[in-house]
Amino acid sequence: MKQHANGYVSNRVLKLNVGFVLSAGPGYAHETSFDVPSVRVADDVDLTYIRGDLRLSRTKEGVLVQGSLQVGVEGECYRCLDPINQDVVIDIEELYTYPSSKAAEFSIGDDAILDLAPLLRAETLIADSRGGLCKSDCKGLCPECGVNLNREPNHAHEDDIDPRLAKLKQLLDR
Repeated sequence: MKQHANGYVSNRVLKLNVGFVLSAGPGYAHETSFDVPSVRVADDVDLTYIRGDLRLSRTKEGVLVQGSLQVGVEGECYRCLDPINQDVVIDIEELYTYPSSKAAEFSIGDDAILDLAPLLRAETLIADSRGGLCKSDCKGLCPECGVNLNREPNHAHEDDIDPRLAKLKQLLDR
């Protein structure tokens, strides 16, 4: 597979020609496997890999896509904002209508090309919305100055007392 200068393979690998599935008629099924390195699915979604098997089944409404794909998602820890790589399993079960219908979210055009990119983008954004941690005991960022507390565990600030409470502090110090 040819990789571009940006390190990604073309997202054309997500466009499947299903003309033979459509012409076979309802009841026909075809298995296909994915093992794709880094691919830019959309402008806002990059995956480090896509692996798994899909079953394409012809129905009278179109092509039913079913399967489970493992994808690598580059993101950031939701506590400390360090970059992380997550392995996400996406379960897919979607009907691509044929002939194309404006009422359907996913459809197959007259060219018999089934584009998985919009579906993968949506499923990845949903799966990634939960966020991830760089490690289970991530300390996050200092709420006052934003220092990563994982890198500076002894980080501390001088006690800044609210001037309205300074008299109470003096009482405590006695």
